[in-house]
Amino acid sequence: MPEQLDPNKRKKQNRRIASAAILTALAVILMYLEIALPFMPPFLKFDFSEIPVLVGSFALGPAYGVIIELLKNLIHLPVSATSGIGELSNFLTGSIYVFSAGMIYNKIRTRKGAIISMLSATAALTLAAIPLNYFVTLPLYGSVLGFTTEGIVNMCLSVNSLIKDKWTLILWGFVPFNLFKGIAVAFVTFWIYKPISKLINKTYEQTKI
Repeated sequence: MPEQLDPNKRKKQNRRIASAAILTALAVILMYLEIALPFMPPFLKFDFSEIPVLVGSFALGPAYGVIIELLKNLIHLPVSATSGIGELSNFLTGSIYVFSAGMIYNKIRTRKGAIISMLSATAALTLAAIPLNYFVTLPLYGSVLGFTTEGIVNMCLSVNSLIKDKWTLILWGFVPFNLFKGIAVAFVTFWIYKPISKLINKTYEQTKI
């Protein structure tokens, strides 16, 4: 006869699943509220959907953060304007960001640890996105949607004259965008995490963030 899960553990697990579902719904809603940023390539739109994902990674664990990130992009996939390429890129970079932050914060559960975790995650996101965009995202846009790198660069000339080729697109387009995204999400999360975490999981009420 299979061993039954302890009632307290089952209750805790159900609470985490319910919390993850709520955070996923919030992330999906925020994903629709995207805005264009000054001097950034027009196809790069900023939104705050990573905030609920990062909260989940902190409160529930980094694995939950990746799951929420995956669900968010899968739900958004049917309305994708990029044949899923944007969602794939968002999932990969978002997972790097929230998993890195969650792993570090899980070891240093203090205000200082939160700052270190989010700054480190922003650096990891920015650096990992360089080869990802160069070798995966941009080639996929060309092969799937027929957008050549030259065409994408031309789209950016009117907003940022520093973008002249593939490398400058990454250097002056993707890099500052990901830096801004990581820092903006971290700033908001830093101030809202404590009250939200108490609602999500009483286990974490003693956190010092």
